[in-house]
Amino acid sequence: MKRFFGVFALAVFVGAAAASSALATHSWGSYHWARTSNPFTIKVGDNLTTADWKSRLSQASSDWNGSTVAQNTIVAGMAKGRCRPTSGRDEVCNSSYGANGWLGLATIWIAGGVHITQGTVKLNDTYFSLSTYNNPNEKQHVVCQEVGHTWGLDHQDTSGALYYTCMDYFSNTGGNATNSASTSPNQGDYDQLLCIYDPASNGATLRSTTNGISHTCTGTGHLDSSTTIGAASSAGAAAAEVPPWANPSESVYVDHLPNGETQVTYVLWANPIHGWGG
Repeated sequence: MKRFFGVFALAVFVGAAAASSALATHSWGSYHWARTSNPFTIKVGDNLTTADWKSRLSQASSDWNGSTVAQNTIVAGMAKGRCRPTSGRDEVCNSSYGANGWLGLATIWIAGGVHITQGTVKLNDTYFSLSTYNNPNEKQHVVCQEVGHTWGLDHQDTSGALYYTCMDYFSNTGGNATNSASTSPNQGDYDQLLCIYDPASNGATLRSTTNGISHTCTGTGHLDSSTTIGAASSAGAAAAEVPPWANPSESVYVDHLPNGETQVTYVLWANPIHGWGG
């Protein structure tokens, strides 16, 4: 089994950082939710089928609300089928999506080349039903990370080292199953959201250090003349799926949708040397 940790859309990877310092930035491009004021609030649809997953989403929602700019609120889910998106919001789903190599999948749709219009998070019970992955910290790590991707965040690090954030690639399995250090955002994640969304941080360099790991980002934030938050779309979009022919040698999948939006899913496959599969 190859373990996939974080399928997400529109990512541009810079590569793994040294263990002493996170990436200088962990957003991608200029993709963001359009809004006319800050703080803004994204509705997160709860389509989850178990009390445990609902608890994990509630904790992730609370943790991400530590941001002073990007807020979220959990509402009743509107997804249909295998997690069809809803314009203007996120939908979070769990199901037995199959032994396809991924634990969590996050996808965003963009319009005009820059603006996120909707997002989905899918949690794969095919793997989470196995003892290897069915532990509180691994599940919390995954749901926190996938939700973070839909705000416009990349990973802080992809080496497998512990960066004390759910946006790292640390594996909460085996001997690390009881380690909860990578199950929530850290100050570097909150700073990155300011760098993406806060006009007051535009041009400024924000720096933070968490457990000896440093993070920096330079602000590009601005307000928009219109909003994609809660906005209705004139046409629907297909549910996010990794193509059935996907394999570790191909990692970018682009769909041009009938409504003019583009769905780009970036697949980061696990490296077996990290102990994630074989």
